[in-house]
Amino acid sequence: MCNLHSFFTPLLAVLLLQSLVVLISAQGSANTWQTLTGNRPLVIARGGFSGVFPDSSSVAFQFATLTSLPNVVLWCDVQLTKDGVGICAPDLRLDNSTSIAQVMKNKDKLYLVNGIPTRGWFTVDFTLNELSLVFLTQGIYSRSERFDYIYPIQTVEDVANLKPPGLWLNIQHDAFFTQHNLSMRSYVLSLSRRVVINHLSSPEVGFLRSIVKRFNLNITKLVFRFLEPNVIEPSTNETYDSLSKNFTFIKTFASGILIPKSYIWPLDASNYLQPHTSIVLDAHKAGLEVFVSEFYNDVPLSYNYSYDPVTEYLYFVDNGVFSVDGVLSDFPVTPSATIDCFSGLGRNATPQVNLSVISKNGASGDYPGCTDLAYQKAILDGADVIDCPVQISKDGIPFCLGSINLYDSTTVAQSSYSNRAQNIPQIKAGSGIFTFSLTWSEIQNLRSVMSNPYSKYELSRNPKFRNSGNFLTLSDFLALAKNTSSLSGVLISIENAAYLIQEEGLAVTDKVLDVLSKAGYDDPTSKKVMIESTNSSVLMKFRDKKIYELVYRIEEDIQDAEDAALKDIKDFANSVVISKISVFPESSSFLTGVTNVVPKLQSHGLSVYVETFSNEFVSQAWDFFSDSTVEINSYVMGVNISGVITEFPLTSARYKRNRCLGKDLPPYMSPAQPGGLIQLISPFALPPAQPPNPVLTAPDVVEGPLPSHTASPPPVPGGGATAVPPGAPNGLPKIGACIFLSNLAMLITILLLL
Repeated sequence: MCNLHSFFTPLLAVLLLQSLVVLISAQGSANTWQTLTGNRPLVIARGGFSGVFPDSSSVAFQFATLTSLPNVVLWCDVQLTKDGVGICAPDLRLDNSTSIAQVMKNKDKLYLVNGIPTRGWFTVDFTLNELSLVFLTQGIYSRSERFDYIYPIQTVEDVANLKPPGLWLNIQHDAFFTQHNLSMRSYVLSLSRRVVINHLSSPEVGFLRSIVKRFNLNITKLVFRFLEPNVIEPSTNETYDSLSKNFTFIKTFASGILIPKSYIWPLDASNYLQPHTSIVLDAHKAGLEVFVSEFYNDVPLSYNYSYDPVTEYLYFVDNGVFSVDGVLSDFPVTPSATIDCFSGLGRNATPQVNLSVISKNGASGDYPGCTDLAYQKAILDGADVIDCPVQISKDGIPFCLGSINLYDSTTVAQSSYSNRAQNIPQIKAGSGIFTFSLTWSEIQNLRSVMSNPYSKYELSRNPKFRNSGNFLTLSDFLALAKNTSSLSGVLISIENAAYLIQEEGLAVTDKVLDVLSKAGYDDPTSKKVMIESTNSSVLMKFRDKKIYELVYRIEEDIQDAEDAALKDIKDFANSVVISKISVFPESSSFLTGVTNVVPKLQSHGLSVYVETFSNEFVSQAWDFFSDSTVEINSYVMGVNISGVITEFPLTSARYKRNRCLGKDLPPYMSPAQPGGLIQLISPFALPPAQPPNPVLTAPDVVEGPLPSHTASPPPVPGGGATAVPPGAPNGLPKIGACIFLSNLAMLITILLLL
């Protein structure tokens, strides 16, 4: 089928795709694979790159071949039209994946599908010519709809004409087509005389047994697809769970099985992994290959994976016990990188890029921020630098906590201290209970709270440990870092210093200097010390410490910086922290381009760190394919930043060791092309243009000195602030999660519970 669409054509899309991706042959993996054949697992692209583009569209199939392993297999769910033509569509009904409901109004029908009454627009009611008026749409509503109404339905032969490395046809409903006087058996046998079919799958035993003797099994592998365990397979009247225990029978008509992930790694009711089953080993013992379905980057994963799809794939292909023979994915770029770049990669592998991995409140994506658990997890995960946002208690003890407002990261609102709420507009709008309103011993009585910044998307972090971990004083934090050989340094963040000195009589900068000195960090041979602040006046207090790296954090998203501002920054700082948006601006979560902020800062001798990197797919632009590794790679290889500040240090630490980094990047390790994906959107569907971010100017940077330290003021609540009645915190906690254990045995026990 071939249709032109107003203002846009699939041909243009293909040309743009080719400009998006650098086609370079993949580097071979050094792994010894525990698959049935010993070959590396296959990547099977379900409907092409259907995680971004409409399922089974020409652009999805093209993009999958451009961004995946060289032997990627394209998956087509075969449906038959009224005139017996095979098309690729994810379901018998077209209403959830095409524009048919608008084009063919009132032509929906009610049929029995596997005994269940089902209403919709079925392929069997329309000829191929009628379907030429229909265009594909994204069927999963959490994904972008901006590529809808561009691409026509593809026939199976359209996909075969792309000459993919492999073609996999899935026949899901042979019995339904038979009821409508259409023979799927005849269709696939006829097709096989014109097209090379590498894999043919079905959940119907009867269908596979009817064709097994008609195919050359050296060319076409027949694969039995398992549905949910309690579903009954119609031709045997057995449940799929029962059939999973009879591989000898399955071997008589298939060379492999395709199973949902849960058949291998079951989940408990709380979404944590249970021990793996023996199904892969059992199938391999019976001579069956094992392929696994239901891999989606943009669907909540088990908490064990920390929202990192690479980690999930590694559980299936590189766990030391078995490897599945292939994975069926909506985002084939991710398993391609996992298999070629990360499998068999030890924690001690040599870094391939010079990148500092700096924690954000410890490993705050996994444990409550700035707790002992968070810091130890960051260390175990391979962070180079762990951070301490310094707060100060009423009795002058500096300690680590992500916010000066205890509402944000503790249970203070539910404690006996809830009557200490105040309004301090110099610090933040609204009420708060601030760290300087409680003594250190009182703060130690509070429980930590896990950060859940994406709770509105129903994405929560490690709920089993939502209130776990103990807070650390700055002194304890420094001792931990000093005794950890894998760390290169610490980052100490100081905010609200002027207010604390002037209104509360708490000289936080002096306190930090004193604790650092007593901890031995003035010794040039000690760990690197990074002092970070949004205030130049704070950094000026540390300027005499020549061995310290002074880091200026630019709070606003910026599009550029005046030379005068950069010269001023260079007077008091060695490096700068900027936001992700200051590098790659976005519109409706599509990258619109790249600024010159990073090269401009670097031209003034300033190292550039970027924050904050999270694993949750909703935190990433569409251009990064819901894959945190793709995002990190785009900042590192795309603009050459010096470091990342991350709530999930494992993802970044593993990234910089991956074997695919080097002179010749494979396509799945090439950085995203800013503004590339948005070019594939039809003009009528483009997101609205966003106003430009501001330019950083010298007045934005220059400040007067910090006020002189005076004696503590009289005990007026909050140093002149207005006390307010106790109440619950506004919104949800914002601070991330972390991990340290004073006892290593306790740490291992906790990790085993995950």
